[in-house]
Amino acid sequence: QLHLVQSGGGLVQPGGSLRLSCAASGFSLDYHAVGWFRQAPGKEREGVACISSSGGSVMYADSGEGRFTISKDSAKNTVYLQMESLKPEDTAVYYCATDHLITMCVPRPSYEYAYWGQGTQVTVSS
Repeated sequence: QLHLVQSGGGLVQPGGSLRLSCAASGFSLDYHAVGWFRQAPGKEREGVACISSSGGSVMYADSGEGRFTISKDSAKNTVYLQMESLKPEDTAVYYCATDHLITMCVPRPSYEYAYWGQGTQVTVSS
């Protein structure tokens, strides 16, 4: 069984930091790209960041460029999303996702990812 289990998230003040984790079981992330998405109330799910299967290529949405960092620990089979200088507009449920057919990061719709984490709430508020 292929599973993605997320941890991290929570409530943080504007300007604060959070780290989200996405741990995989049942398969190796060394062979699949991982994307982070978020969905705010009343809005569509949007891509935030992606890391390629090798970890050598990353991509960020404009909203997170310069503030978010995606990384991977192959030994732990886990992908991280470090978020800095958080803003109220970053408030959303964050999801990690992967798919057997995806190894590279290119702009792609969320429905192309077959496997999803359970989601974690990030709230940025004073």
